[in-house]
Amino acid sequence: MSIPITSRTTRRRRAVLSAAVLSTAFLATGATAVTAVGASASPSVAAIKVAEAKKPKPKPKPKPKPKPKPTTTTTSKSTTPVTDETPPSGNSTIYEEGSTLLYPLYQEWAPAYHSAYSNVTIDPAGGGSGKGVTDAAAGVIDIGSSDAYLSSSQLTEYPGMKNIALEISAQMVNYNIPGLSASVHLKLTGQVISQIYQGKITTWNDPAIANLNPGVSLPADKIIAIHRQDSSGDTFLFTTFLSDADPSGWGSSIGYGTTVSFPSISNSATGNGNSGMVTACQGTPGCIAYIGISYESSTQKAGLGEAQLANASGKYELPVASTIVAEAKALEAKTPPSETLSLIYDNASDGYPIVNYEYAILPAKESSNQKAAAVRAFLYWAIDPNKGSSATYLTPVNFQPLTPAVAALSDAQIAQISG
Repeated sequence: MSIPITSRTTRRRRAVLSAAVLSTAFLATGATAVTAVGASASPSVAAIKVAEAKKPKPKPKPKPKPKPKPTTTTTSKSTTPVTDETPPSGNSTIYEEGSTLLYPLYQEWAPAYHSAYSNVTIDPAGGGSGKGVTDAAAGVIDIGSSDAYLSSSQLTEYPGMKNIALEISAQMVNYNIPGLSASVHLKLTGQVISQIYQGKITTWNDPAIANLNPGVSLPADKIIAIHRQDSSGDTFLFTTFLSDADPSGWGSSIGYGTTVSFPSISNSATGNGNSGMVTACQGTPGCIAYIGISYESSTQKAGLGEAQLANASGKYELPVASTIVAEAKALEAKTPPSETLSLIYDNASDGYPIVNYEYAILPAKESSNQKAAAVRAFLYWAIDPNKGSSATYLTPVNFQPLTPAVAALSDAQIAQISG
Protein backbone atom coordinates (compact mmCIF):
# COMPACT_ATOMS: atom_id res chain seq x y z
CA MET A 1 0.00 0.00 0.00
CA SER A 2 1.51 3.38 -1.03
CA ILE A 3 1.99 6.08 1.64
CA PRO A 4 0.92 9.67 0.75
CA ILE A 5 3.88 12.05 0.47
CA THR A 6 3.47 15.55 1.91
CA SER A 7 4.51 18.27 -0.57
CA ARG A 8 7.67 20.33 -0.01
CA THR A 9 5.64 23.58 0.40
CA THR A 10 3.38 22.02 2.98
CA ARG A 11 6.38 20.78 4.93
CA ARG A 12 7.86 24.29 5.04
CA ARG A 13 4.59 25.73 6.27
CA ARG A 14 4.23 23.10 8.93
CA ALA A 15 7.79 23.54 10.17
CA VAL A 16 6.64 26.33 12.49
CA LEU A 17 4.06 24.14 14.17
CA SER A 18 4.82 22.44 17.43
CA ALA A 19 6.16 18.90 17.32
CA ALA A 20 2.98 17.55 18.89
CA VAL A 21 0.71 19.28 16.37
CA LEU A 22 2.94 18.21 13.46
CA SER A 23 2.98 14.60 14.63
CA THR A 24 -0.82 14.56 14.99
CA ALA A 25 -1.32 16.08 11.53
CA PHE A 26 0.91 13.49 9.93
CA LEU A 27 -0.78 10.60 11.66
CA ALA A 28 -4.15 11.84 10.43
CA THR A 29 -2.96 11.49 6.82
CA GLY A 30 -1.59 7.99 7.37
CA ALA A 31 2.07 9.14 7.24
CA THR A 32 4.72 8.26 9.79
CA ALA A 33 4.89 10.76 12.64
CA VAL A 34 8.03 12.95 12.60
CA THR A 35 9.24 15.15 15.45
CA ALA A 36 10.20 18.67 14.29
CA VAL A 37 13.73 19.53 15.33
CA GLY A 38 14.92 23.12 15.74
CA ALA A 39 11.46 24.61 15.03
CA SER A 40 12.46 27.82 16.84
CA ALA A 41 15.13 28.47 14.20
CA SER A 42 12.60 28.35 11.35
CA PRO A 43 11.57 31.58 9.52
CA SER A 44 8.29 33.24 10.52
CA VAL A 45 5.04 32.40 8.80
CA ALA A 46 4.81 35.94 7.44
CA ALA A 47 8.29 35.74 5.96
CA ILE A 48 7.43 32.50 4.30
CA LYS A 49 4.23 33.95 2.85
CA VAL A 50 6.11 36.99 1.43
CA ALA A 51 8.76 34.76 -0.10
CA GLU A 52 6.18 32.46 -1.57
CA ALA A 53 4.09 35.30 -2.96
CA LYS A 54 7.02 36.28 -5.22
CA LYS A 55 7.18 32.81 -6.73
CA PRO A 56 4.93 31.96 -9.69
CA LYS A 57 2.28 29.53 -8.62
CA PRO A 58 2.64 26.16 -10.35
CA LYS A 59 -0.34 24.70 -12.10
CA PRO A 60 -2.08 22.29 -9.80
CA LYS A 61 -1.55 18.66 -10.68
CA PRO A 62 -4.60 16.45 -10.93
CA LYS A 63 -5.09 14.48 -7.77
CA PRO A 64 -4.57 10.77 -8.22
CA LYS A 65 -7.49 8.56 -7.44
CA PRO A 66 -7.10 7.02 -4.03
CA LYS A 67 -6.16 3.36 -4.07
CA PRO A 68 -8.56 1.06 -2.23
CA LYS A 69 -7.15 -0.18 1.03
CA PRO A 70 -6.70 -3.92 1.25
CA THR A 71 -8.71 -5.70 3.87
CA THR A 72 -5.66 -7.68 4.93
CA THR A 73 -1.94 -7.08 4.80
CA THR A 74 -0.08 -9.45 2.47
CA THR A 75 3.53 -9.82 1.43
CA SER A 76 3.99 -10.18 -2.32
CA LYS A 77 6.01 -13.19 -3.47
CA SER A 78 8.75 -12.92 -6.07
CA THR A 79 7.90 -14.50 -9.41
CA THR A 80 11.57 -15.35 -9.93
CA PRO A 81 12.23 -18.86 -8.59
CA VAL A 82 15.39 -19.74 -6.69
CA THR A 83 17.59 -21.72 -9.04
CA ASP A 84 20.07 -23.42 -6.72
CA GLU A 85 22.24 -25.73 -8.80
CA THR A 86 24.13 -27.06 -5.77
CA PRO A 87 22.83 -30.49 -4.74
CA PRO A 88 22.29 -31.37 -1.09
CA SER A 89 25.05 -33.03 0.90
CA GLY A 90 25.00 -36.79 1.00
CA ASN A 91 25.09 -39.29 -1.85
CA SER A 92 22.27 -39.37 -4.39
CA THR A 93 21.61 -41.35 -7.56
CA ILE A 94 19.16 -39.95 -10.11
CA TYR A 95 17.74 -42.58 -12.45
CA GLU A 96 16.70 -41.36 -15.93
CA GLU A 97 15.07 -43.35 -18.71
CA GLY A 98 13.16 -42.79 -21.92
CA SER A 99 13.81 -40.83 -25.10
CA THR A 100 16.57 -42.25 -27.28
CA LEU A 101 16.75 -38.79 -28.87
CA LEU A 102 17.79 -37.32 -25.50
CA TYR A 103 19.93 -40.31 -24.53
CA PRO A 104 23.16 -39.12 -26.25
CA LEU A 105 22.92 -35.82 -24.36
CA TYR A 106 22.38 -37.57 -21.01
CA GLN A 107 25.45 -39.67 -21.77
CA GLU A 108 27.44 -36.42 -21.94
CA TRP A 109 25.70 -34.82 -18.96
CA ALA A 110 26.13 -37.75 -16.55
CA PRO A 111 29.95 -37.77 -16.24
CA ALA A 112 30.16 -33.98 -16.38
CA TYR A 113 27.70 -33.52 -13.53
CA HIS A 114 29.37 -36.21 -11.43
CA SER A 115 32.71 -34.48 -12.02
CA ALA A 116 31.26 -31.22 -10.71
CA TYR A 117 29.34 -32.87 -7.82
CA SER A 118 30.94 -36.18 -6.91
CA ASN A 119 28.19 -37.07 -4.43
CA VAL A 120 25.56 -37.24 -7.21
CA THR A 121 25.37 -39.94 -9.89
CA ILE A 122 23.16 -39.60 -12.98
CA ASP A 123 22.21 -43.04 -14.31
CA PRO A 124 20.70 -42.65 -17.84
CA ALA A 125 18.99 -45.26 -20.01
CA GLY A 126 17.03 -45.31 -23.27
CA GLY A 127 13.95 -47.39 -23.91
CA GLY A 128 11.79 -44.85 -25.73
CA SER A 129 9.68 -41.91 -24.58
CA GLY A 130 6.65 -44.08 -23.80
CA LYS A 131 8.62 -46.20 -21.34
CA GLY A 132 10.10 -43.08 -19.75
CA VAL A 133 6.64 -41.65 -19.08
CA THR A 134 5.11 -44.83 -17.65
CA ASP A 135 8.11 -45.66 -15.46
CA ALA A 136 8.34 -42.10 -14.11
CA ALA A 137 4.63 -42.19 -13.27
CA ALA A 138 5.09 -45.55 -11.52
CA GLY A 139 8.03 -44.25 -9.47
CA VAL A 140 10.44 -46.77 -11.01
CA ILE A 141 12.74 -43.94 -12.09
CA ASP A 142 13.25 -40.33 -11.02
CA ILE A 143 13.15 -38.61 -14.44
CA GLY A 144 11.41 -39.85 -17.55
CA SER A 145 12.64 -38.33 -20.81
CA SER A 146 10.26 -37.68 -23.67
CA ASP A 147 10.19 -35.94 -27.03
CA ALA A 148 6.44 -35.58 -26.54
CA TYR A 149 4.54 -33.60 -23.94
CA LEU A 150 2.03 -35.40 -21.72
CA SER A 151 -1.32 -35.89 -23.45
CA SER A 152 -4.60 -34.99 -21.78
CA SER A 153 -5.33 -38.70 -21.24
CA GLN A 154 -1.93 -39.21 -19.62
CA LEU A 155 -2.48 -36.24 -17.32
CA THR A 156 -5.79 -37.82 -16.30
CA GLU A 157 -4.16 -41.21 -15.78
CA TYR A 158 -1.12 -39.76 -13.99
CA PRO A 159 -2.33 -36.68 -12.07
CA GLY A 160 0.37 -34.39 -10.74
CA MET A 161 2.94 -35.27 -13.40
CA LYS A 162 4.94 -32.46 -15.00
CA ASN A 163 6.58 -32.05 -18.41
CA ILE A 164 9.50 -29.66 -18.03
CA ALA A 165 11.21 -28.40 -21.20
CA LEU A 166 14.99 -28.92 -21.19
CA GLU A 167 16.20 -28.27 -24.75
CA ILE A 168 14.98 -27.69 -28.32
CA SER A 169 15.39 -30.57 -30.75
CA ALA A 170 14.36 -31.60 -34.26
CA GLN A 171 13.77 -34.68 -36.39
CA MET A 172 15.25 -35.62 -39.76
CA VAL A 173 13.70 -37.56 -42.63
CA ASN A 174 16.43 -39.77 -44.09
CA TYR A 175 16.66 -42.17 -47.03
CA ASN A 176 18.94 -44.70 -48.67
CA ILE A 177 18.68 -44.33 -52.45
CA PRO A 178 21.31 -46.28 -54.42
CA GLY A 179 23.18 -44.08 -56.89
CA LEU A 180 22.06 -40.80 -55.25
CA SER A 181 24.79 -38.94 -53.42
CA ALA A 182 24.07 -38.13 -49.77
CA SER A 183 25.00 -34.54 -50.61
CA VAL A 184 21.79 -34.26 -52.65
CA HIS A 185 18.98 -33.18 -50.35
CA LEU A 186 15.68 -34.24 -51.87
CA LYS A 187 12.73 -31.91 -51.42
CA LEU A 188 9.75 -33.62 -49.81
CA THR A 189 6.41 -32.41 -48.49
CA GLY A 190 4.39 -33.82 -45.63
CA GLN A 191 1.66 -34.82 -48.08
CA VAL A 192 4.10 -36.86 -50.20
CA ILE A 193 5.61 -38.57 -47.14
CA SER A 194 2.10 -39.33 -45.90
CA GLN A 195 1.30 -41.07 -49.17
CA ILE A 196 4.55 -43.05 -49.01
CA TYR A 197 3.72 -44.37 -45.54
CA GLN A 198 0.18 -45.19 -46.69
CA GLY A 199 1.52 -47.20 -49.61
CA LYS A 200 0.12 -44.82 -52.25
CA ILE A 201 3.55 -43.77 -53.54
CA THR A 202 5.76 -46.85 -53.94
CA THR A 203 8.81 -45.90 -56.07
CA TRP A 204 11.38 -43.14 -55.84
CA ASN A 205 10.78 -41.96 -59.41
CA ASP A 206 7.06 -41.41 -58.81
CA PRO A 207 5.95 -38.15 -60.48
CA ALA A 208 4.92 -36.71 -57.10
CA ILE A 209 8.57 -36.89 -55.97
CA ALA A 210 10.14 -36.14 -59.37
CA ASN A 211 8.10 -32.94 -59.76
CA LEU A 212 9.49 -31.63 -56.48
CA ASN A 213 13.05 -32.39 -57.58
CA PRO A 214 13.60 -31.32 -61.21
CA GLY A 215 17.02 -32.22 -62.53
CA VAL A 216 17.57 -35.03 -60.01
CA SER A 217 17.89 -38.51 -61.51
CA LEU A 218 15.67 -40.74 -59.41
CA PRO A 219 15.70 -44.56 -59.73
CA ALA A 220 12.63 -46.74 -60.04
CA ASP A 221 13.61 -48.51 -56.81
CA LYS A 222 10.88 -49.56 -54.45
CA ILE A 223 10.43 -47.36 -51.35
CA ILE A 224 10.61 -49.16 -48.01
CA ALA A 225 8.90 -47.10 -45.29
CA ILE A 226 10.52 -47.73 -41.89
CA HIS A 227 8.78 -46.78 -38.64
CA ARG A 228 9.51 -47.25 -34.94
CA GLN A 229 8.59 -50.50 -33.27
CA ASP A 230 8.70 -49.13 -29.70
CA SER A 231 6.50 -46.47 -28.07
CA SER A 232 8.37 -43.40 -29.22
CA GLY A 233 8.36 -39.63 -28.94
CA ASP A 234 9.89 -39.60 -32.41
CA THR A 235 6.78 -41.35 -33.72
CA PHE A 236 4.72 -38.68 -31.96
CA LEU A 237 6.68 -35.93 -33.74
CA PHE A 238 6.60 -37.63 -37.14
CA THR A 239 2.89 -38.47 -37.08
CA THR A 240 2.03 -34.99 -35.79
CA PHE A 241 3.86 -33.55 -38.80
CA LEU A 242 1.97 -35.85 -41.19
CA SER A 243 -1.35 -35.02 -39.50
CA ASP A 244 -0.73 -31.27 -39.73
CA ALA A 245 0.60 -31.34 -43.29
CA ASP A 246 -2.04 -33.80 -44.58
CA PRO A 247 -5.08 -33.20 -42.35
CA SER A 248 -7.66 -34.72 -44.69
CA GLY A 249 -5.49 -37.78 -45.31
CA TRP A 250 -3.21 -38.91 -42.50
CA GLY A 251 -4.80 -36.56 -39.97
CA SER A 252 -8.32 -37.85 -40.42
CA SER A 253 -7.58 -41.55 -40.89
CA ILE A 254 -4.52 -42.34 -38.75
CA GLY A 255 -3.65 -39.47 -36.44
CA TYR A 256 -0.67 -39.03 -34.13
CA GLY A 257 0.78 -40.45 -30.94
CA THR A 258 3.78 -42.23 -29.45
CA THR A 259 2.27 -45.37 -30.94
CA VAL A 260 -0.08 -45.42 -33.94
CA SER A 261 -1.50 -48.08 -36.22
CA PHE A 262 0.69 -47.58 -39.26
CA PRO A 263 -1.01 -48.71 -42.47
CA SER A 264 -0.33 -52.34 -43.26
CA ILE A 265 1.67 -52.15 -46.48
CA SER A 266 3.99 -54.69 -48.08
CA ASN A 267 6.92 -52.27 -48.45
CA SER A 268 7.51 -51.47 -44.78
CA ALA A 269 9.94 -52.33 -41.99
CA THR A 270 10.54 -51.39 -38.34
CA GLY A 271 13.38 -50.20 -36.15
CA ASN A 272 13.80 -50.07 -32.38
CA GLY A 273 15.10 -46.76 -31.05
CA ASN A 274 16.89 -44.12 -33.11
CA SER A 275 20.03 -46.21 -33.42
CA GLY A 276 17.86 -49.09 -34.68
CA MET A 277 16.31 -46.79 -37.29
CA VAL A 278 19.78 -45.82 -38.55
CA THR A 279 20.84 -49.45 -38.77
CA ALA A 280 17.60 -50.53 -40.47
CA CYS A 281 17.79 -47.79 -43.09
CA GLN A 282 21.48 -48.35 -43.76
CA GLY A 283 20.80 -52.02 -44.43
CA THR A 284 17.69 -51.42 -46.55
CA PRO A 285 18.30 -49.89 -49.99
CA GLY A 286 15.33 -47.73 -51.00
CA CYS A 287 14.35 -46.98 -47.40
CA ILE A 288 12.87 -43.81 -45.91
CA ALA A 289 12.97 -43.28 -42.13
CA TYR A 290 12.44 -40.64 -39.44
CA ILE A 291 15.42 -40.19 -37.09
CA GLY A 292 16.18 -37.75 -34.27
CA ILE A 293 18.65 -34.93 -34.95
CA SER A 294 21.04 -36.12 -32.23
CA TYR A 295 21.87 -39.05 -34.53
CA GLU A 296 22.82 -36.89 -37.51
CA SER A 297 26.50 -37.86 -37.32
CA SER A 298 25.44 -41.53 -37.31
CA THR A 299 23.27 -41.06 -40.41
CA GLN A 300 26.14 -39.32 -42.19
CA LYS A 301 28.54 -42.15 -41.34
CA ALA A 302 25.94 -44.60 -42.65
CA GLY A 303 25.78 -42.68 -45.95
CA LEU A 304 22.09 -41.81 -45.59
CA GLY A 305 20.57 -38.83 -47.39
CA GLU A 306 18.68 -36.10 -45.55
CA ALA A 307 15.56 -34.42 -46.95
CA GLN A 308 14.65 -30.77 -47.17
CA LEU A 309 11.13 -30.59 -45.79
CA ALA A 310 8.44 -28.12 -46.85
CA ASN A 311 7.27 -25.99 -43.94
CA ALA A 312 3.79 -24.51 -43.55
CA SER A 313 4.90 -21.45 -45.55
CA GLY A 314 5.94 -23.64 -48.49
CA LYS A 315 9.70 -23.20 -48.06
CA TYR A 316 12.04 -26.18 -48.05
CA GLU A 317 14.43 -26.28 -45.11
CA LEU A 318 17.07 -28.52 -43.56
CA PRO A 319 17.26 -28.97 -39.77
CA VAL A 320 20.13 -26.60 -39.02
CA ALA A 321 20.56 -24.27 -36.04
CA SER A 322 19.00 -21.22 -37.71
CA THR A 323 15.87 -23.02 -38.95
CA ILE A 324 15.33 -24.87 -35.66
CA VAL A 325 15.64 -21.63 -33.68
CA ALA A 326 13.34 -19.78 -36.11
CA GLU A 327 10.56 -22.34 -35.60
CA ALA A 328 10.92 -22.35 -31.81
CA LYS A 329 11.19 -18.57 -31.53
CA ALA A 330 7.95 -18.11 -33.46
CA LEU A 331 6.12 -20.11 -30.77
CA GLU A 332 7.94 -18.79 -27.71
CA ALA A 333 5.14 -16.41 -26.67
CA LYS A 334 2.53 -19.17 -27.06
CA THR A 335 4.29 -21.53 -24.65
CA PRO A 336 2.06 -21.90 -21.55
CA PRO A 337 3.35 -22.27 -17.97
CA SER A 338 2.92 -26.06 -18.27
CA GLU A 339 5.10 -25.94 -21.44
CA THR A 340 2.66 -28.28 -23.18
CA LEU A 341 2.94 -27.12 -26.78
CA SER A 342 3.60 -28.55 -30.23
CA LEU A 343 6.25 -26.67 -32.22
CA ILE A 344 5.53 -28.64 -35.39
CA TYR A 345 4.51 -27.18 -38.76
CA ASP A 346 4.02 -23.60 -37.63
CA ASN A 347 3.97 -20.61 -39.98
CA ALA A 348 7.55 -19.48 -39.31
CA SER A 349 8.70 -18.63 -42.85
CA ASP A 350 12.30 -19.78 -42.26
CA GLY A 351 11.51 -22.51 -39.75
CA TYR A 352 12.13 -26.22 -40.05
CA PRO A 353 8.77 -27.99 -39.67
CA ILE A 354 9.61 -30.81 -37.20
CA VAL A 355 10.89 -29.12 -34.04
CA ASN A 356 10.10 -29.94 -30.42
CA TYR A 357 10.87 -29.32 -26.78
CA GLU A 358 12.69 -32.20 -25.12
CA TYR A 359 10.99 -32.90 -21.78
CA ALA A 360 11.81 -34.17 -18.33
CA ILE A 361 8.72 -36.06 -17.12
CA LEU A 362 8.39 -36.42 -13.37
CA PRO A 363 5.97 -36.12 -10.46
CA ALA A 364 5.72 -32.86 -8.53
CA LYS A 365 6.47 -34.85 -5.37
CA GLU A 366 9.58 -37.02 -5.22
CA SER A 367 10.18 -39.87 -2.78
CA SER A 368 12.07 -37.72 -0.25
CA ASN A 369 13.26 -34.17 0.39
CA GLN A 370 16.82 -35.31 -0.37
CA LYS A 371 15.82 -36.72 -3.76
CA ALA A 372 13.67 -33.69 -4.60
CA ALA A 373 16.55 -31.29 -3.83
CA ALA A 374 18.97 -33.40 -5.90
CA VAL A 375 16.59 -33.54 -8.87
CA ARG A 376 15.91 -29.78 -8.70
CA ALA A 377 19.63 -28.97 -8.62
CA PHE A 378 20.38 -31.21 -11.60
CA LEU A 379 17.55 -29.84 -13.73
CA TYR A 380 18.56 -26.25 -12.96
CA TRP A 381 22.09 -27.17 -14.05
CA ALA A 382 20.79 -28.88 -17.21
CA ILE A 383 18.99 -25.78 -18.53
CA ASP A 384 21.69 -23.30 -17.45
CA PRO A 385 23.11 -21.85 -20.72
CA ASN A 386 26.53 -21.73 -19.09
CA LYS A 387 26.38 -25.31 -17.80
CA GLY A 388 24.31 -28.18 -19.21
CA SER A 389 22.82 -26.08 -22.03
CA SER A 390 26.15 -24.67 -23.19
CA ALA A 391 27.51 -25.35 -26.68
CA THR A 392 29.92 -27.89 -25.16
CA TYR A 393 27.04 -30.30 -24.67
CA LEU A 394 24.42 -29.21 -27.21
CA THR A 395 26.49 -28.77 -30.38
CA PRO A 396 27.53 -32.45 -30.66
CA VAL A 397 23.85 -33.51 -30.57
CA ASN A 398 22.56 -30.57 -32.67
CA PHE A 399 20.22 -29.33 -29.94
CA GLN A 400 19.45 -25.70 -29.21
CA PRO A 401 19.06 -24.10 -25.75
CA LEU A 402 15.69 -22.87 -24.55
CA THR A 403 14.95 -19.21 -25.13
CA PRO A 404 15.25 -17.14 -21.90
CA ALA A 405 11.46 -16.79 -21.64
CA VAL A 406 10.86 -20.54 -21.91
CA ALA A 407 13.79 -21.30 -19.57
CA ALA A 408 12.05 -19.13 -16.97
CA LEU A 409 8.94 -21.30 -17.32
CA SER A 410 11.07 -24.39 -16.76
CA ASP A 411 12.71 -22.77 -13.71
CA ALA A 412 9.27 -22.10 -12.24
CA GLN A 413 8.17 -25.72 -12.79
CA ILE A 414 11.39 -27.09 -11.29
CA ALA A 415 10.89 -24.93 -8.19
CA GLN A 416 7.60 -26.76 -7.53
CA ILE A 417 9.26 -30.18 -7.13
CA SER A 418 9.10 -31.23 -3.49
CA GLY A 419 9.77 -34.26 -1.33
